[in-house]
Amino acid sequence: MKIDFANLQTQYQKYKLDIDASIHSVLKQSNYIMGDQVKQLEGELSLFTGAKFTITCSNGSDALLLALMAIDIKPGDEIITTPFTFISTAESIASLKAKPIFVDIERDTFNIDANQIEAVITEKTKAIMPVSLFGQPADMQVIQNIAQTHNLKVIIDGAQSFGSKYNDKMDSNLGDISITSFFPSKPFGCYGDGGAVFTNNQEYAEKIKMLRVHGQDKRYYYKYLGIGGRLDTIQAAILKAKLPYFKNELIERENIAKKYKELIKNDIEIPIVKSNRTTSWGQYTIRVKNRDNVQKILKDKNIPTAIYYPIPLHLQECFKYLNHKENNFSVAEETSKCVLSLPMNAFLTEDNISYIAKTLNDI
Repeated sequence: MKIDFANLQTQYQKYKLDIDASIHSVLKQSNYIMGDQVKQLEGELSLFTGAKFTITCSNGSDALLLALMAIDIKPGDEIITTPFTFISTAESIASLKAKPIFVDIERDTFNIDANQIEAVITEKTKAIMPVSLFGQPADMQVIQNIAQTHNLKVIIDGAQSFGSKYNDKMDSNLGDISITSFFPSKPFGCYGDGGAVFTNNQEYAEKIKMLRVHGQDKRYYYKYLGIGGRLDTIQAAILKAKLPYFKNELIERENIAKKYKELIKNDIEIPIVKSNRTTSWGQYTIRVKNRDNVQKILKDKNIPTAIYYPIPLHLQECFKYLNHKENNFSVAEETSKCVLSLPMNAFLTEDNISYIAKTLNDI
């Protein structure tokens, strides 16, 4: 049996007529940079998420950078975040010469432990950046309460969680600013790089629009130092074509997760989703003993897997200057040694899932 980790080709074939027509509309107009489809997509994403303002951009990493620039982060400022995430989360902070302040994670959700945040707040703290890891939002009520008490901003790294909810509110409509990624393998992806920033704050929205075109407020007049961070029109067209199908894909991903939960046994820890939130299942991540052996057996059975993430950020060489040591964030470190992500996409068949589960159960 051949199993695809992301099934992008299957998805394309399913929506081929709509996607091809949308791409060709751009080719006919030759409006490749900031064409009509970009603005149209932004409007549709705002309707989908409930956020007043959507600003598309070049990728999820740039979305984080734009969000931090919008709240005027300066060198020496401190941003509280998690060490168990993709490099972009803390990289965006460090790129502005600010300091990432790590807080350990919850063992059950993989997300930042909100109850440990208040202890690391200083006079230099400017914002909290929780990550909705693997698709599930962090404990936003606690985080928002802390932010309000200490007059801090909240930027949500929702690169993996587009379409998820916390207390029936879209992940992209939480915090002062939220971001997402449209990397092809994300729950809602384009066919190249792409991202978006969401906010209900008009001042931030106008600033971010300028920042993504080098800080320009009108042609060749620059109000800020910004970046070249536009989403290209062809990618916007692809996302526009795929958006009408996305709600159904979320339902399918949830159904697949339920089947995994039902079938996987053998002392394997499966993901936990808290009752007041949903997940977009950016990844289906389990905990296993003897991970290398398990991964090899699955590979031999043509089951692709991935490890997100083998080394937490505080132990990465690029953050050596922060002077963290092993056991500083013990839950994140333990987690990094045992997590394994299984295939997760809306196009896995029941036979695929049964085969994966049986293989795991037989190890």
